Amino acid sequence: MTPRQTSELTSAGSSGRRKRAVLVLLLALTSSSAVAAMTCGAYNVAARDVIRTVGAHLTPFVSLAEISKLHDTIIWNIRLPRILMTVSVGACLATAGAVFQGCFRNPLVEPYILGASQGAAFGAALGMVFPQFFLSIQLSAFVFSVTAVTAAYSLARGQGQTPAVTLILAGVIIASVFSGLVSIMKYLASDSVLRGIVFWMMGGFYYSTWEDVALIGPLGLVCFLAMWTMGWKLNIISMGDEEARSLGINPERYKLLLIALATLATAVSVSAVGIIAWVGLMMPHATRLLLGPDNRYLLPAAAMFGSIYLILCDTLARNLTSSEIPVGIITSLAGAPYLFYLLRTRGRTRLD
Repeated sequence: MTPRQTSELTSAGSSGRRKRAVLVLLLALTSSSAVAAMTCGAYNVAARDVIRTVGAHLTPFVSLAEISKLHDTIIWNIRLPRILMTVSVGACLATAGAVFQGCFRNPLVEPYILGASQGAAFGAALGMVFPQFFLSIQLSAFVFSVTAVTAAYSLARGQGQTPAVTLILAGVIIASVFSGLVSIMKYLASDSVLRGIVFWMMGGFYYSTWEDVALIGPLGLVCFLAMWTMGWKLNIISMGDEEARSLGINPERYKLLLIALATLATAVSVSAVGIIAWVGLMMPHATRLLLGPDNRYLLPAAAMFGSIYLILCDTLARNLTSSEIPVGIITSLAGAPYLFYLLRTRGRTRLD
C-alpha cells in the first residue's frame, strides 16, 4: 500500500469517527431539547420533576405515589405525547426531504413537491364537510395524500422511465388540481367547518395524544429504518442514472421504492398534524452542509435536526402568546429567509 493510499484510508477513518461523534451529539441535543420543552408552558415544571415523572412510568426506581398528580397530568398526559409527536413528525419530514433531494438531485426539492400536502388538505376538508362518509379526518387525509403522489407518479411515468423534471411537473399539476378541490370544499363548508379547515391547514400539535403516538411513531420508525438501510443506494442514485446502472443498480426501481417510503412518511405526518412547511427543505440541506452528502450519515442526522427544529418551533408556538400559535406559521416565518439563502447559494450547492 502506497503512502497516498494509507493517507486516504486514515482520512476516511477520521471523517467517519467525526460524523459518528456528530450523530451522538445530535442525539444528546434531541433528548435535552425534549426535556427542556416539557419544562416550558403555562405551568412551568422543573427538569428534575420531568425526569422523575417519566421515570415513574418507565422504570421501577420511582413510584407513581411519589409523583404529584398535577405533574403527572401535565407531563405524562399532555406534554410528553406532544413532544414525541414533534420528534416523530420532524424526523419523518426531514428524512423524506433528504430522500427526495437525493432522488431528484436537487437541494431545493421538499416532501410536498408531488402534491402530498394538497392531497392531504383535500382529504381532511372532505372529512370535515362530509363527516358521515368518512371514518376519520386523519384517515381521509392520509388516503388522499398517498393518492395525490400516486397520481403524480403515474402521470409522469412513460416508456418504463420517470424523468425527474417530468415528475416534478406532474406534481405541480396534481397539486393544482387538489388545491382547486380544497377551494370547492371551502366554498361548500359552513362557517365553523371552514374555520376548522383553515386551522388544520396551518398545522399544529394541539390535540396530540398517546393514540397518535402509537400510530405515527411505529410507522415513521419503519419508514426511517427502511430508507436508512438504503442510504448507500441513495448515494449511488444521487450520482445519476447512468452511473447507477454502470454500478449494477436499477435506478428506477430504487427511486420508486425510496419515493414510496418518503411519501408514506410524509402522508402519515401530514394526516396527523396538518401541513407543516419547510422542515423537509431546510433540515436536510443544513445537515448536508455539516456532514456532507453521504446519506448513511445524512439521513439520521437530518431526522434529529428535524426533531430538534420542530421541538423548538412548537415550544415557541406554545409560549409566545397566551393563545397558541399554529406551528406551521412559525416554520414558515423561519423558512422564507432560509429559502432566500438557498436560492442565493444554489450555484455552490452540491449533492455529490
